[in-house]
Amino acid sequence: MSPVAASRTTRPRTAVALLLFAPLAFFAAFFLAPMVVVALSSITTDNGGLTTAHYARILLDQYHWDVLWVTFRIALATTALCLLIGFPLAWYLVRIVRWRAWRRACVILIIVPLFTSNIVRSFGWMVLLGRTGLINQGLMGLGLTERPIRFLGTETGILIGMVYILMPFVVLSVGNALAKIDTAYEDASADLGVGPARTFWFVTLPLCLPGAISGAIMVFALAVSAYVTPALLSGGQITVFSMLIFQQYSSVFDFHYGAALSVTLLVLTLVLVTIAGRIGETGRRAA
Repeated sequence: MSPVAASRTTRPRTAVALLLFAPLAFFAAFFLAPMVVVALSSITTDNGGLTTAHYARILLDQYHWDVLWVTFRIALATTALCLLIGFPLAWYLVRIVRWRAWRRACVILIIVPLFTSNIVRSFGWMVLLGRTGLINQGLMGLGLTERPIRFLGTETGILIGMVYILMPFVVLSVGNALAKIDTAYEDASADLGVGPARTFWFVTLPLCLPGAISGAIMVFALAVSAYVTPALLSGGQITVFSMLIFQQYSSVFDFHYGAALSVTLLVLTLVLVTIAGRIGETGRRAA
């Protein structure tokens, strides 16, 4: 090969290498390096020695298991409610709405809150869910309750705020999956005499299951790690794991223990997400 031909061959490779270097360097600097620092901090002491005392303190204390249970219970309930509410809404937008302008307006209404800070939205729900808030006033005005219902400082209040904030992820992911399904499959099922319910269960649902699982995983991961909404809507009455981590970093300044809490939450979340993904894949294949 001549030198000119060799130089022409190496130029595309150099360009590809440069294009790959930028995102890899960004990932290493802002994602991988901080994770390594946190992981190392969780197994070291102030003097730099190795220790597993931080993890022993977490795993052998019942209080931490109670907080973990509350955290994952709220996250699972948030995920389930987002699926129950978001799936029909996505179905409505994709299969029922025929006027494109109205569909776009609905999508904009779903997406616009994502551009607002969680702090602002959580404060809004604090006003709505208060004893003299709009929700209690409406319930009493309709005669559904005689006295204000206590929402703030309860898991119910946290769930309402979390579902409102995270439901767009399910709607968008499920809606995208539904839009890609060829309606010919459903038409073929109807031609064979299968009813709408069985067609949905055995044809439509398995085809859009990957989108539902993706949305559920996003919602669950964000709900587990959420801090602002539980902290504001709980009023200090309920503690989730992210609040413990924040306390260690901002108030106690025990960075090693806070790092161990962070790694514990990350590992448990990844385990549950992996299990959910495997179950979803198995269910999709079985269907």
